Amino acid sequence: MTLGMLETAQAQRLSDAGLDYYNHNLDTSPDYYGEIITTRTYADRLDTLASVREAGMKVCSGGILGMGETPADRAGLLQQLARLDPHPESVPINMLIKIPGTPLENVEDLDPIAFIRAVAVARLLMPKSHVRLSAGRESMDESTQALAFLAGANSIFYGDTLLTAGNPEVERDQALFAKLGLHPETHTHHGQDQADLEADLEVAMMRQAASQPSDRYYDATRV
Repeated sequence: MTLGMLETAQAQRLSDAGLDYYNHNLDTSPDYYGEIITTRTYADRLDTLASVREAGMKVCSGGILGMGETPADRAGLLQQLARLDPHPESVPINMLIKIPGTPLENVEDLDPIAFIRAVAVARLLMPKSHVRLSAGRESMDESTQALAFLAGANSIFYGDTLLTAGNPEVERDQALFAKLGLHPETHTHHGQDQADLEADLEVAMMRQAASQPSDRYYDATRV
């Protein structure tokens, strides 16, 4: 989930409600940040990430490349992420999607090799994180995506649509993975199958609803 900035109490409420992952990107380096964003400070973003971690949730935080930043800015972004303790469980590396009418619609394209280098450095600095090949994949050819996986990306955002832009179609991703010999990550539930997990979740949700009545919903079985 991503909801922007959070204070500690807000993060704790989300955690208590069952949220386990929260996304809040740093976007770019501290030095270049003011050229891109003026509505909040870099410290605000770091404070939000600290609140998320303090509340016991996992962190998803990365940045956007190709916004006119320098190689030093890309390095600065990755250094900031690597200084988080512990490292983010998920590090999305996004390529800017140029939206007509926005200030960056005519920014110079980032060389794909520069993008690949950033992925490789992210993998070296944060060896246990999921380095996610994220926004911008729709405009990447198969060779660029293959290089990104070889460089250390081990995750993608899957599905046809991101928050504000398109994403490669599911069938296209499946064909690429088959060509590259890539397979989805599997998880072990320590003897508990998916049906049991879903049943436990349903019971937990029913208990939560029963303990916290609200005028926004009602129990139709109690008519």
